[in-house]
Amino acid sequence: MSAHVTKAIQLAQGGDRQSFHWLYQQHIGRVYAVCWRLLGDRQKAEDASQEIFVKVWQRLPDFKGDSSFATWVHTIATRTAVDCWRRDRRLTFVAPDQMDAWVEHAGAATDGGSVGGARDLEQAIQRLPAQAKAVFVLFALEGHQHNEIATLLNIAEGSSKSQYHRARQLLRGFLSED
Repeated sequence: MSAHVTKAIQLAQGGDRQSFHWLYQQHIGRVYAVCWRLLGDRQKAEDASQEIFVKVWQRLPDFKGDSSFATWVHTIATRTAVDCWRRDRRLTFVAPDQMDAWVEHAGAATDGGSVGGARDLEQAIQRLPAQAKAVFVLFALEGHQHNEIATLLNIAEGSSKSQYHRARQLLRGFLSED
């Protein structure tokens, strides 16, 4: 961790809202991307992102630095986004105007490649059945292992693996349609 990040964390832990706002600005892109990918709706992703940063603020005194701050925030983000996803498992399709807003809002959080290709993939991900989408996002995009996903989603590890395989097959089909 850089000295600037460490200092901002210490100040925020002491109640400095300006330092917390700086930390928020550093992490909102990735947090929003996780939420949007799992929830498939701009408003739900914004609401979940807000809920996540409320939790980060509330739990900030508990942050001891055993892991990086980014990892700590990302763990809170993933767990909260999964909880929101559980509350609303409906399959949602993303309108093109929402996709443009997402690319503008969280484009920095996506991997390299063309914006058009990323947009096609994101739209295809949103077409996946809810469980397959959650497993795919958590495994392929967020880097969780199947045993972690099984715990997060309350499913068997084998189910996580089969849902991931199913998601990949469906995505290949969706992307070849275009």
